Amino acid sequence: MTPIAVNPAALPTPRGYSHGTLVGNTLHLGGQTALDADMKIVPGGIVEQFRQAFGNVLTTLREVGGEPGDLVSVTIYLTDIPDYQAHGKEIGAVWRELAGPVYPAMAGIGCTALWQPEAMIEILGVAVIPPDRLTHHPDPQAQPPAP
Repeated sequence: MTPIAVNPAALPTPRGYSHGTLVGNTLHLGGQTALDADMKIVPGGIVEQFRQAFGNVLTTLREVGGEPGDLVSVTIYLTDIPDYQAHGKEIGAVWRELAGPVYPAMAGIGCTALWQPEAMIEILGVAVIPPDRLTHHPDPQAQPPAP
């Protein structure tokens, strides 16, 4: 199986990475911070950054026909675990608003910094999409394999 880069037009154009990589019906979702379409981290603290970052993950998932229920694993990197915990109820409400009552295997990992200095959160995951919903959208900018 050839990996297919998944780069939704609604997300910032990637350089040197892909928002997702589809192999068969498994989508590996690249880490998403709270970047908006203008390549700026959204203001407003951890709850709004969670909303944007998780929304970016779901945008990539939906690009190939996936739904939140297809998520099998989610990893959340945090620069301030106590802040995330203090806003847990609000973040949980955002999760249910965006994904419903879907709870895949999850991990929350503390880290000292993320790629963008103002980013407080980065989310990545893995989804397995049923073949009957899976759509293949090869990245038109991807380079063909070398002969």
